[in-house]
Amino acid sequence: MTVKYVKSDAVVSRTIADETIVVPVRGGVGDLDSVYTFNGSGNIIWLLLDQERTADEIAHLLQEQTANGDFSQVLADVNTFLDELLRERLIHPKP
Repeated sequence: MTVKYVKSDAVVSRTIADETIVVPVRGGVGDLDSVYTFNGSGNIIWLLLDQERTADEIAHLLQEQTANGDFSQVLADVNTFLDELLRERLIHPKP
């Protein structure tokens, strides 16, 4: 079974120019000690997570948008980034 990922409901984010700022919300308040900023490919991946997507789908779309070369490397990088987002609870697998 292929896992799809979605953004957590417990974060707020804003994109300004080519950078996204993500703030987790804990206990109804933004956790300003845990502010994340994404630019470049991280920003693109975050925006792609506006819809449920698999790592493979994200890697294909990222490769199209950035014209990066080797798909297997793009997929490996996407998986590493998604693992970090999961660890920080910024995204979760779609049930």
